[in-house]
Amino acid sequence: MKKVLIRISIILIIIICIIMGLSQSHKEEVKVSEEEVEVEQNKQDKQEALFDAYYELAKEKLKTMTLDEKISQLFLVRYPEMNQLEELQKYNFGGYLFFAKDFKNKTEEQVKDEIANLQSVAKIPLLIAADEEGGKVVRVSSNPNLAEKPFESPRDLYISGGFEKVAEDTVNKSKLLNNLGVNLNLAPVVDVSTNPNDYMYQRALGEDTDLTSIYSSTVINASKGLGVSYTLKHFPGYGNNMDTHKGSSVDNKSFEDILKYDLPPFKAGIEAGAEAVLISHNVVTSIDNERPASLSKKIHDLLRDELEFTGVIITDDLDMGAIENEEDSAVKALLAGNDLIIVSNYEEAIASIKLAIEQGRVSEDDIENANLQVLEWKYFKGLM
Repeated sequence: MKKVLIRISIILIIIICIIMGLSQSHKEEVKVSEEEVEVEQNKQDKQEALFDAYYELAKEKLKTMTLDEKISQLFLVRYPEMNQLEELQKYNFGGYLFFAKDFKNKTEEQVKDEIANLQSVAKIPLLIAADEEGGKVVRVSSNPNLAEKPFESPRDLYISGGFEKVAEDTVNKSKLLNNLGVNLNLAPVVDVSTNPNDYMYQRALGEDTDLTSIYSSTVINASKGLGVSYTLKHFPGYGNNMDTHKGSSVDNKSFEDILKYDLPPFKAGIEAGAEAVLISHNVVTSIDNERPASLSKKIHDLLRDELEFTGVIITDDLDMGAIENEEDSAVKALLAGNDLIIVSNYEEAIASIKLAIEQGRVSEDDIENANLQVLEWKYFKGLM
């Protein structure tokens, strides 16, 4: 009898152990399952892009385009001196970038008619861009026929009226640009620059990181619903670097300082809903000591992955002095992760992309991924 009881006890212990093991296993499975759901949800949240609602429309549009049209859509072209309509019909650019000379002495009606004519011949509606920062850079309002006076610099606005005046100024800029047909402003400058001797100081707010971050979000929020997109520049922050229009510029700040001081204004603008970010030509050694930011995949990955930016990434002008010695800069810009490439010499840039495709260095998928971003943006903007 004693042996029987011992056997029964052993069996019961074994059964209890099995039940406990199954229960623990189930708990672990539930825990793993919950963790997987959370990871997947975070992944989905992160992937919910600014223009996602227009993905299918953009994808369908892409199917109707030739390879040449897809290549041409990559470029925001500096407005040519002549034959603008003919060149547009030939190449079908993503957009035209106007400078002060393109507005000089023209009346409001002349500018509106000129831009309307461009849009009328474009197979895909154009981005019409200008740098209307205020202060030193006033491509449009420098013409007294178009504005009563040039827009003030960010610093002057802030000193005289704080962020309330900054917001009011953004609304006024947007109304002026939208009325003319300009739908993209390559502003605001959200570089942190507090030294009056810095090249970028007069174009920036001239205040610290916290105030520049508020400036960034103020402009983006004020610009919404007025028909003009704004562009945060110059990622990942210009700081005290030299003028990249004239030559190479190297930023030797530590990565920790860039994270702490330079990136927050971009993050603030992105969280406010910025649709575009423009990349500088500075070589930022703590991130990529081999290539200018505009041609660096590491810089673009930082913007996409760390700042979770899902909008359109634009290069600074590839014909600027800082990268004039870079071979195949348009190809490198595309492969780095830019969606829109600013160029003056568009014929050379387009030819280099075509050659890279023939040589297998660039795939049609590379072209289409950038195209999708720009097409989605154009649908989002109501241009299509």
